[in-house]
Amino acid sequence: MRVPFVLFCFMLCRPLLADTVPISVVDLIESACVDCHNADDRIAGLDLQPVVTESIYDHLPVWEKVIRKLRTAQMPPRDAYRPDPQAMAEATQRLEDALEQVSRRHPNPGRVSSFRRMTRFEYGNAIRDLLALNVDVTSLLPADEVSHGFDNITVGDLSPTRLNRYVSAAQQISRLAVGRAPATAGGKTYRVPPDVTQDVHIAGLPIGTRGGILIHHNFPQDGDYEITVRLARDRNEHVEGLKESHQMELLIDDSRVELFTVRPPNGKTDTSGKTDPNDPWQKPTHANIDRHLTLRTSIKSGPHHVGVTFLPKTPSLIETARQPLNVHYNMYRHPRLGPAVFQVSITGPYESKGPGETPSRKQIFVCYPEDESAEDSCAEEIITQLLERATKGPVSEADLAKPMQLYREQCDRNGFEAGIEMAISAILIHPRFLFRIEHEPSEASREQTFALTDLELASRLSFFLWSSLPDDELRSIATQGKLRDEGVLEQQVMRMLSDERSHSLVTNFATQWLYLSNLDSITPDSRLYPDFDDNLRQSFRRETELFVESVFQQDRSVVELLKSDHTFLNERLAQHYGIPHVFGSHFRRVALNPEDRRGGLLRHGSMLTVTSYATRTSPVLRGKWILENLLGTPPPPPPPDVPDLADNVISNKLPVRERLAQHRADPACATCHDLIDPIGFALENYDAVGRWRFTDQGKVVDATGGLPGRDSSIGIDGLEDGLVAHPEMFVETMTEKLLTFAVGRGLNHYDGPVVRRIVRDAKVDDYRFSKLVLGIVQSPPFQMKSSR
Repeated sequence: MRVPFVLFCFMLCRPLLADTVPISVVDLIESACVDCHNADDRIAGLDLQPVVTESIYDHLPVWEKVIRKLRTAQMPPRDAYRPDPQAMAEATQRLEDALEQVSRRHPNPGRVSSFRRMTRFEYGNAIRDLLALNVDVTSLLPADEVSHGFDNITVGDLSPTRLNRYVSAAQQISRLAVGRAPATAGGKTYRVPPDVTQDVHIAGLPIGTRGGILIHHNFPQDGDYEITVRLARDRNEHVEGLKESHQMELLIDDSRVELFTVRPPNGKTDTSGKTDPNDPWQKPTHANIDRHLTLRTSIKSGPHHVGVTFLPKTPSLIETARQPLNVHYNMYRHPRLGPAVFQVSITGPYESKGPGETPSRKQIFVCYPEDESAEDSCAEEIITQLLERATKGPVSEADLAKPMQLYREQCDRNGFEAGIEMAISAILIHPRFLFRIEHEPSEASREQTFALTDLELASRLSFFLWSSLPDDELRSIATQGKLRDEGVLEQQVMRMLSDERSHSLVTNFATQWLYLSNLDSITPDSRLYPDFDDNLRQSFRRETELFVESVFQQDRSVVELLKSDHTFLNERLAQHYGIPHVFGSHFRRVALNPEDRRGGLLRHGSMLTVTSYATRTSPVLRGKWILENLLGTPPPPPPPDVPDLADNVISNKLPVRERLAQHRADPACATCHDLIDPIGFALENYDAVGRWRFTDQGKVVDATGGLPGRDSSIGIDGLEDGLVAHPEMFVETMTEKLLTFAVGRGLNHYDGPVVRRIVRDAKVDDYRFSKLVLGIVQSPPFQMKSSR
């Protein structure tokens, strides 16, 4: 359907209208779009006829969708009339320029809740920076819900149940930080995941050892602690892999404190050393074989590394040659070659000798009273400095009143340090600690936008780059109102990016963006993929983290995330990928050859595994992942009446491409799958655990695929080249993800021009990471908010 007369009349009146649609865009819509997107057909629920005749401002959501479809070449469809590519590019640019002008005339920074609770991850970092204490927050607080891909979006409330968890956490953390002796000896047990292969060296433990566990434990006081080790057993309660005697080493901070001997059951009684031949426990059985693996030793307070590991036994060449797999943790398919650690328990202190000197106490006790008369003034100094850091700004007498009251009450009963502990507990449940609070001017109307205060901006900045509290320097600048002075904000951004705390951009932002957090829930079928274990799972994660970190920390072009001539490997991962000459458990940067078929994110085992099923690859999951996370064009959800791919109807002996072809025979499925599947097909040379393959189900893999609206390409090389040839979409998508994470809300149509402006400005510097971050920090959505 065409309406040239209406469009002709509209173009005659264009000079009289504001925010009008550019003529080239009108021509494009009239020639290539309205045949489907009209009042009669309304394909995808869209009628563009009235849209082109009215103000752009009145239809911003529609025009942002049009921009996205045109830039990714998803529209017009490949089987429909497509105008000249140059004309389409020109019209798209004109539309972007028009939307940019509308954005400048009608700025809308969006609205974020004025009360936003810290996430569990942020809480752990805040405790680290406030009290110099690393705690396992996963055991203290419940996980946060994910929305728009991140867990810092839906954090506006604090349910009674969650509040109780925060109160309990505050009590435990304050006691540990101050180091006050518990009424009874406490304990904690650390358990090794069951699918960890312990026949190789574990990173962080001494070179020349094998298996075991490395624990980071906070000891509350100087004193004696008992460390107990239990060995792994199979379903029959037999200790696994124990065919001969082994030596097990117990270390504190890399120094050996004990060397145990573990003997196989029914062996000879050991009458050497401390062993009593009349003791029945010294006659090894599977029930008592690890009863002697207990040590009580004196340990100073504070954080220490506790290591438990075995001294290796050199295997014979014949035995090594008979072991084709790297995995040894399952008694049926790949039994352990030697004994393994199941868990380590640490209890104490016994015979406590006092709190000692810990990093936490040094940070808390900036003064210490010489006598009772100096206690209150010293307590006020301590509480003031902690409260300022916790609440992210200056504190008043009213702020100090409650913590000081609680301090005095507890101090009168149990002494100065007990009072400080109580005050810290109160600070850790203070609303301005648990929440990021952004006040709104009382005179703000429903239509107003306003700038954040410098302190609020500092808080946004620190939680964006560090996922934690502002430090003293940033808070001091903000308190003086100088954060927006010329060059100051940029200087602070660059300082914070160079700080080690910016590693949270990898462990928090990138982990969620790239689905690395899903790896722990992925367990491929062990019958089909017998060489998969937790060692490989964690190697997948580490490779991607180090790869992303290298781009972020070295401030390189983010386009390098798509295609690279290097990656980061250890021996386990290199063997899985088939890359020779990489030895040892430590990761290092490895230069790649084309025949290695590794490099950018799309070739990482992490991404390839989390987008597969337990039994096979999934072009649908992989294609959807790329559309959502790299191209920013997520496909619509399937209609409710469309069935899943029926494995029990379509033979699972067919290659996935043929099975999906039968699935797409349903017209209701074809609309979306014609868009998703070709992208996923380009990755079919990688199996469900990221290994390269040439065949699938006995047939040569067909990796023909490609990006929407473009010519088909072959395999990963063609897909990468297609993405790199048009990097704007990837950079825009990454910027959208960063902005979503930074401001804590899902993006809307009015954010589109802002994102494109950030990307356009960063293009001058080849899309360096810091330029994207600076663009976000300097943008209206980050520095302002709307009262709407």
